[in-house]
Amino acid sequence: MNRTILSEFNLSKKKVQKAISALKDGEGIIILDDEKRENEGDLVFSCENMTVEQMAFTIRYGSGIVCLCITESKRKQLRLPMMVKNNTSKYQTAFTVTIEAANGISTGVSAKDRLTTIQTAISDTLRPTDLNRPGHIFPLRAHPGGILARSGHTEAAVEIVSLAGFKPCAVICELTNKDGTMSRLSDIVKFSKKYNINILTIQDLIFYIKNQSKKLCRSG
Repeated sequence: MNRTILSEFNLSKKKVQKAISALKDGEGIIILDDEKRENEGDLVFSCENMTVEQMAFTIRYGSGIVCLCITESKRKQLRLPMMVKNNTSKYQTAFTVTIEAANGISTGVSAKDRLTTIQTAISDTLRPTDLNRPGHIFPLRAHPGGILARSGHTEAAVEIVSLAGFKPCAVICELTNKDGTMSRLSDIVKFSKKYNINILTIQDLIFYIKNQSKKLCRSG
């Protein structure tokens, strides 16, 4: 490994490790994708320890489209059909039908209601009747091949919360500016500094996972 690659890996490793620590501490993180792709930053939280206050923060500073990232096995457990049979979106974003908790909510729109829906969906004792459709939470199915098969925010979010020791379920929402435009790199960096939120890129995570895989292969 030459010095340039080693330096890049060490930087990526530090960012991933900081993000993992933040998630373990109950904090959110920001994940950036490539400037040539969506060029967006998503707020990311573990479903298991997200608070109502964090959900309100997400709704306030995000697009308002709060997504629940899940695995294919979880999608099947929830009996959620895909939103469309023929996905023609540019990046093959895998939305399922939207959901709402059947109990414990009012209109489903408030921060508390949305969090209740998410907590209901990830429950180990979930029954099919516990969720209504449609609703105000947008589940996203991660590619079965993970982040190495599709370098999207969905896969990155599921991967990072799993590395932090949580269930492979994450809440994500795109960051937006006050004027309604999408937050770009400079906006996101300012936002992260203002609210002391760790940032990493999808490429950082890919670099980290590939290196971990190489270590496992060598040790095996």
